Amino acid sequence: MSVLVYIEPREGKFNKSAFELISYGYTIADATKSKLHVLVAGEASREAVAELGHYGASEIRHLNKTQHLDDSVSSNMVAGLAEIINAGIIIMPHNLTGRAIAPRLAVKLKAGYASAVIGIPVSYEPFTVIKKAFSGKSITKQVVKTSVKIVTLSQNTFGVIENVVQPVIEDFNFTETSHSIEVLSTDVQTGKVLLTEAEIIVSGGRGMRGPENWKPLEDLAEVLGAATACSRPVSDEGWRPHHEHVGQTGKVVAPTLYFALGISGAIQHLAGINSSKVIVAVNKDPEAPIFSAADYGVVGDLQIILPRMTEVFRKYKSGI
Repeated sequence: MSVLVYIEPREGKFNKSAFELISYGYTIADATKSKLHVLVAGEASREAVAELGHYGASEIRHLNKTQHLDDSVSSNMVAGLAEIINAGIIIMPHNLTGRAIAPRLAVKLKAGYASAVIGIPVSYEPFTVIKKAFSGKSITKQVVKTSVKIVTLSQNTFGVIENVVQPVIEDFNFTETSHSIEVLSTDVQTGKVLLTEAEIIVSGGRGMRGPENWKPLEDLAEVLGAATACSRPVSDEGWRPHHEHVGQTGKVVAPTLYFALGISGAIQHLAGINSSKVIVAVNKDPEAPIFSAADYGVVGDLQIILPRMTEVFRKYKSGI
């Protein structure tokens, strides 16, 4: 039996989530005395691919594609390789790609599927994992009894562990023309910290009072090296782009520190942030639901508190 990890590079490079997936796969392979295989699908340099060996990727197959693969085609590709290497456990990211491919893959391989897993298996016999349920509002254990098991790992829940090995990298060729998709345009977030990987997130709600008041929030994010986010009403109003929307119907995040600024704390938003290690809330309404979920809360006017908060952090980081 072997363990197979599927990853895709972003703009020719690998981000923290890729290293986390391989660290996770290496830990499971080591515990089950299995060989770890990694399938990389996407354009990346040989040097970038070789860097995966720092985290335990010893056997790497690289499909150095520039074209976009349909999800059905991708699932066929992973299924084909899984059968060749006799993969008993297949690990994918719990993102849009993983959530699209994993269910198709489970059907093709007649495999059990556990989504949104948040840690290493608590048992291998039977194979038992801890995962999020009900849109992240609860945690449960799931037992997978099939011979082939598929898991999607929630980002920022396991961590990155260095296990330096010398990787063997092979070019991987896969051609299937039964499905095709034409990408007319792409909207790629660049030059910013990705929400799903951010250690610190600064998020704003309707309490920011309008898009013209967002500069102080961005200043705080810049000082902290944080990603910016927002609640759904803010993105629906067009104050901020939709890719910043955090919540049950947006991105689910698990940062070390989450600032909820002017966010009331609707249950849909809380479902997307409840894996945050520490939540700091600022709201003028002392009865706002966000305070029930926050570790630290400040009641007051954001327009006064936010600039002062930014200045305190700026002085602290500069050693003043």
